Amino acid sequence: MTSIAMIEAAAQRLSGHARRTPLLSSPFLDDLAGRRVFVKAECLQHTGSFKFRGAWNAISALKPSGVVAFSSGNHAQGVALSARLQGLPAVIIMPSDAPANKIDNTRALGAEVVLYDRATEDRDAIGDRVATERGLTLIKPFDMAEVIAGQGTAGLEIAEQAAEVGVTQGRVLVPCGGGGLTSGIALALEARAPGFTVHPCEPEGFDDVARSLKAGSLQRNTRLSGSICDAIVTPQPGDLTWPVIARLCGPGQVVTEDEALRAMGLAHDRLKLVLEPGGAVALAAALFRPGSEPVIAVASGGNVDRAMMARALAQ
Repeated sequence: MTSIAMIEAAAQRLSGHARRTPLLSSPFLDDLAGRRVFVKAECLQHTGSFKFRGAWNAISALKPSGVVAFSSGNHAQGVALSARLQGLPAVIIMPSDAPANKIDNTRALGAEVVLYDRATEDRDAIGDRVATERGLTLIKPFDMAEVIAGQGTAGLEIAEQAAEVGVTQGRVLVPCGGGGLTSGIALALEARAPGFTVHPCEPEGFDDVARSLKAGSLQRNTRLSGSICDAIVTPQPGDLTWPVIARLCGPGQVVTEDEALRAMGLAHDRLKLVLEPGGAVALAAALFRPGSEPVIAVASGGNVDRAMMARALAQ
């Protein structure tokens, strides 16, 4: 089980390696939302997403001889870069419908890429097989204590940065797939800034976490592909992440794809940030869902291709 001590240890391992990403704001976004809106710009982290945090922490803590991971792109790149910087081979199992730029970037970072069909094949089974056959250590995308602890370091930074701008209570909105970032941030804030409530954010049609919170039990998505928010499409919350989310998080927020695209355009225009659709769902919830208390939206990733960014800017 991940603890605040593990998150603090992860922060030590990441010191000098991960970026302390900024907490940004814009009066234009405040006016649009009718409340104070802050954006934790994890899209400016190494490899363009928060995933570098968990990957670096897991690899540096476990000290493997080589690693394997499965990912639609952001975890893939985080693991690939972390492994390369630590002199280790990496095999990344990616869905064949992942954005081409994410597949290309993962290869460019030195990893071997194995493609699979996420509608008909089980990525967990493929990862287990490759790990066994090649003697590699599996670095899971979210359901792994060391990965959750690494992602939780973003929560430590949010607590510090919010205090610096005089905000000690409100909502923290987090794009949520399997829940590694959401649960890590929730654990960090429970210990360092208990005035905040964490809310997972998801795209319409892939809202397993929101439905799980409402039902009080694990719910599964009926579809595993077909969303532009590919970075946060997972079957269901993780076995390790779900108990944390169930205990610490408030109700989930669900946004449409058009709202995610609008948020991408606004982030570009008002904050000069490039976001991918899955990385923009929390900002979309902050801007287009009612509320009066201050809100911190995590912009979890910015690995978007030009065609999708053009769609966002045309909104």
